[in-house]
Amino acid sequence: MNGVLVINKESSYTSRDVINILNKKLGTKKMGHTGTLDPIATGVLVVCIGKYTKLVDKITAYDKEYIATIQLGIRTDTLDTTGKVLEESPILDVDNQVLIHTLESFLGVSLQEVPKYAAVKVNGKKLYEYARSGEEVELPKREITIKEIELLENRHGEIRFRVVVSKGTYIRSLIRDIVDKLGVLGTMSTLTRTRQGNFTIDDAITLQDVDNSHYKLLTVEDLFSYPKYELHTEEYKKVSNGVPLRLDCKEPYLFLSYEEKIVAIAVLREDGYVSSFRL
Repeated sequence: MNGVLVINKESSYTSRDVINILNKKLGTKKMGHTGTLDPIATGVLVVCIGKYTKLVDKITAYDKEYIATIQLGIRTDTLDTTGKVLEESPILDVDNQVLIHTLESFLGVSLQEVPKYAAVKVNGKKLYEYARSGEEVELPKREITIKEIELLENRHGEIRFRVVVSKGTYIRSLIRDIVDKLGVLGTMSTLTRTRQGNFTIDDAITLQDVDNSHYKLLTVEDLFSYPKYELHTEEYKKVSNGVPLRLDCKEPYLFLSYEEKIVAIAVLREDGYVSSFRL
């Protein structure tokens, strides 16, 4: 079984839970997702199956769009409402213009501190393992890009916004930084990933759909719009053996087909040769 599924993850499941469930439902273990969603989060989880696991890194690098809700008046250790409440305060109304200006101040490139409840490793140990054992550790920072951010709703006790971010961005951490800048207490209460690259929540299926066989595995032709190059027999042998080709083309990506069947995606190298990974 080879292809891609776009799952609409339900809350309470981890991304690993979804993979384990699909392993059993589809009878295959060669599977990987392209960006972790916390249990509290819902929405787009792209799953690559079989030979398509070679695309995991490529799809993981795509921009992601989220809709998030901030619950005002509390601060928690996990930066979301599943955690232990560390501090509470009366709920203050936030002026719309101040809020919009604050959100827009996060646009662009910045360094973001990783939350302490995360799977990122420091000295071979995951951050959440340090947190659970009460050990202090310096939290790493990552370069992120906020590409779009938009206020959707501001009502007493809640703020809802839409954001488009680069790979590796933690929305929990972004919310921590937003409320700190506003000078209020707040934590993430809901999070939905609505898009990853061209994969949208409108096109996603549920685990129940998979149960009922109401799904179609996406192929490379569904995923990408690349030009196609038909290999002759000698070129096909080279591709099968992992030998780079030199083709008269300037396209950064190509579908390589043999006997009218796509067998690989080619990537143009700086030296003019085409390396490829087989499907």
